[in-house]
Amino acid sequence: MTSAYLYAAARTPFGRFGGALAESRPDDLAATALRGLLKKAPALDPAAIGDVVWGCANQAGEDNRNVGRMAVLLAGLPVSVPANTVNRLCGSSLDAAIIGSRTIESGDADVVVAGGVESMTRAPWVLPKPSRAFPAGNVTAVSTTLGWRLVNDNMPKEWTISLGECNELLGDKFGISRERQDEFAARSHNLADEAWNAGFYDDLVVPVAGADLDRDEGIRPGSSAEKLARLKPSFRPEGTITAGNASPLNDGASAILLGSEAAADRIGSAPIARVAGRGVAAVDPVMFGYAPVEAADKALARAGVTWADVTAVELNEAFAVQSLACVDAWDIDPAIVNAKGGAIAVGHPLGASGGRILGTLAARLKESGGRYGVAAICIGVGQALAVVLENVA
Repeated sequence: MTSAYLYAAARTPFGRFGGALAESRPDDLAATALRGLLKKAPALDPAAIGDVVWGCANQAGEDNRNVGRMAVLLAGLPVSVPANTVNRLCGSSLDAAIIGSRTIESGDADVVVAGGVESMTRAPWVLPKPSRAFPAGNVTAVSTTLGWRLVNDNMPKEWTISLGECNELLGDKFGISRERQDEFAARSHNLADEAWNAGFYDDLVVPVAGADLDRDEGIRPGSSAEKLARLKPSFRPEGTITAGNASPLNDGASAILLGSEAAADRIGSAPIARVAGRGVAAVDPVMFGYAPVEAADKALARAGVTWADVTAVELNEAFAVQSLACVDAWDIDPAIVNAKGGAIAVGHPLGASGGRILGTLAARLKESGGRYGVAAICIGVGQALAVVLENVA
């Protein structure tokens, strides 16, 4: 079986909810990331792309009806290039990359593009459709931006609590203090700012036409645990989770170019990293933030390496508390985790985040020369995904 390699990565800057990308449709954001990615492979004939696998968590508004295919058409690719859209909530674009890597390994295609998009700003309100026409009473519009909606009455109530309350429970279980969470969040902002200032993201991020945004909008330079300590808890009166130590709502898109080793000639460049292992895990829905622990351990086992071999980790920071719980469980050096900032600062547009962490991981391995890295992401309703990359740059 052939191996799958990562050749290039691109993403838009991530905008804040209602911010600089609020006027950009999600299908346009997806097309922007796709065009930006292909500019990195000018020798590649787009008609040679065997498939496009795209992630999106919402799919209730302008991202409906297979937004991956819409991105292909809007980006001006040949109509012969197929595309699919997958939904594993926050893990959608990492799942897309996993699917793309399997496609290459199986020999079904030599070149695959994976990616994802989310506009949490433009996620619509929805109305449940009545079973009979013209109901006499009032109906309630439900926001599709984040979390449960139109919940099945048969679903256990303890599983449908808010994502924030789930993570308050996780913090209780592992005794993770507010102080540790705020310190972790401040670190994320400052590392992201340093990485942007040092030019790390210059080759990864492509501009969005018509938007005045040249870097991730949510980064707060000079953040400190002391400043974050002033924020009020968001989910419990005496809780530990605030708007400062959790990821914000965001808009953005990411894309990854995958290929076989033999595809290097048609792509016109050497690969950066090999997909060495993959892992998926599921847990009690309330414990979703802890699910990356098992997913990453599985991916490492399938790669035939251990945590001692890992020099870089990109863990999506849905909440500081769940990130700390995972890092503690892995018993790894926190310094190797999200060394260029994480989702608390950079942002977490759900369907795009998996592609972001995978592209960032490959760039970190290339920069440092380290051999193995792990990208992992938690997923609402109790799931997680992880990918191990081997540096071949």
